[in-house]
Amino acid sequence: MLLAITLSALAMTLIVGVRYLIVSGAFAAATRVRHPGLYRGLDAQMRREIAWSLASAAIYGIPAGVLAWGWKAHGWTRIYENVHARPLWYLPVSVLAYLVLHDTWFYWTHRWMHRPAVFKAAHAVHHASRPPTAWAAMAFHPIEAVTGAVAIPLLVLLIPIHVGALGFVLAVMTVMGVTNHMGWEVFPRFMWRGPLGAWLITASHHQRHHEQYGCNYGLYFRFWDRLCGTDRGVGDFARSHARAAARGPAGGAAAGGGAGARRGADRAA
Repeated sequence: MLLAITLSALAMTLIVGVRYLIVSGAFAAATRVRHPGLYRGLDAQMRREIAWSLASAAIYGIPAGVLAWGWKAHGWTRIYENVHARPLWYLPVSVLAYLVLHDTWFYWTHRWMHRPAVFKAAHAVHHASRPPTAWAAMAFHPIEAVTGAVAIPLLVLLIPIHVGALGFVLAVMTVMGVTNHMGWEVFPRFMWRGPLGAWLITASHHQRHHEQYGCNYGLYFRFWDRLCGTDRGVGDFARSHARAAARGPAGGAAAGGGAGARRGADRAA
């Protein structure tokens, strides 16, 4: 049994790590095509982001692997495979429920991590990326990685979801985590400037969090930010793109990132 659990955890860690490398790598490549030079001078920072992210992959993969084994061997979770086991209308409802609950968990743990002591101990690792790149999506201190890693496992223990719908939730989580950090908008304008953008979070919204720290804490939706008065709207990327143009090929972004994170701790809510 112990061997089976270990192998499942290792397999899931490998899946999470490879998924991160493929998705972040694809969007990093798209950035080089769409905005050449945007990541100029950030090589050391990106290597650090990749190292932290691969460490986080193990922290995400271990509980996921244990639950995957428990699901197959003992039916521990509420995941089901027969699409007709529940009404078809439940599929989109379950996806929305997972996204809303995950967003709620993320908002409040994220605000907690911006308390000065917790920020300095853990969350400063993520904010050391100034500006963040497509590789920064999982660049977390282990404390922060643990808070993120338990959310979906807790949900699959409590709320029924079809395995395909769960895969969709994980895909949304991965894509949004990467695109929110890559320094430009990949989504159409209506998703972040129109009525839909008033409730959805994309890179324009999350970029302002990385610039100002004490605002825009959500992951998918702006509901909690709006309700709690922490929504400062969407920004643009003119400043970060101008800074990229001004950086030399060996720019000093890595050194500046640590100073920026220290300033962030002073401003953290």
